[in-house]
Amino acid sequence: MLDIGWVVGGLVLLYFGAEWLVRGSSELAIRFGISPLVVGLTVVAFGTSAPELVVSVKANLDGNGGMAIGNVVGSNICNIALVLGVGAVIFPIAIQRQVIRREMPILLVASTVFLLMMRDGVMDRLEAGVLFGGILLYIITSLVEARKEDVEASDDVPPEVIEAARNSGRGRLFFNIFLIILGGITLVIGADRMVVGGEHIARFYGVSEAIIGLTLFAFGTSLPELATSVVAAIKKQGDIIVGNAVGSCIFNLLAVVGVAGLIAPLQGEGVTLIHYGVMLAVAIILMPMMWHRMRLDRWEGVLLVIGYLGFTTWLVLA
Repeated sequence: MLDIGWVVGGLVLLYFGAEWLVRGSSELAIRFGISPLVVGLTVVAFGTSAPELVVSVKANLDGNGGMAIGNVVGSNICNIALVLGVGAVIFPIAIQRQVIRREMPILLVASTVFLLMMRDGVMDRLEAGVLFGGILLYIITSLVEARKEDVEASDDVPPEVIEAARNSGRGRLFFNIFLIILGGITLVIGADRMVVGGEHIARFYGVSEAIIGLTLFAFGTSLPELATSVVAAIKKQGDIIVGNAVGSCIFNLLAVVGVAGLIAPLQGEGVTLIHYGVMLAVAIILMPMMWHRMRLDRWEGVLLVIGYLGFTTWLVLA
């Protein structure tokens, strides 16, 4: 019961830690003249992947590479099948052509490269460095593309955050710095408690730590994306849902695995080619769904959610 409490408490800390980190960083960046669009492409995109990053790094440092890799693989499956699926069920999601032309091909290439790198079950520092280089290239090209757009536009940064940043005084400046520090500390503590509790639960029930990463941790660290998806769907803001989910998947593969693998080589014990294949398959299946009428309909959302529930059930029962 104590370990379950640690996991639940860790999830709560991860959620609020990411929220505080993103809000404080966004306001601070906009205050110093960085456009909301650039903030959305960088600060917000990285912030929503912060739970996956700290959990995977912590697990890898503890020698649980399978839990770290499982968290990334499971999170990507959750982002596509559950986050997008739930959003589409609430309200059909319109798809922008940029997502089809740019983000989805990048996600498919990153997923394929990641799968090939993990065929031997190990992610060494050189391979991790290649992935990390990929996220730097992605950010740079995103910023270059952003210069061609309206610098004031950003669906990822709430209007109230932009307004607060531009009208903030010295007191608000220190408050944002405090939020960033508090968010970072909260993320680290939440990741530590969640990993420790997850390890003990895995041993108690005799399941592999990789399965804990693929299911419990994957769902927990995807809660920020899921919460964003529900709120955005209710407000009929489909761009936020797609950008958040697909962007987080790209960051998970390139930034999270890249950073964790650079710190220490990742041993993906317990995560099989079947799991990697499912991650790649859901991304491939998503392409024709998006291409069809340039939107995700409710019935497609239902299929995605059923697919996620079926995959998770199979993991637990198997």
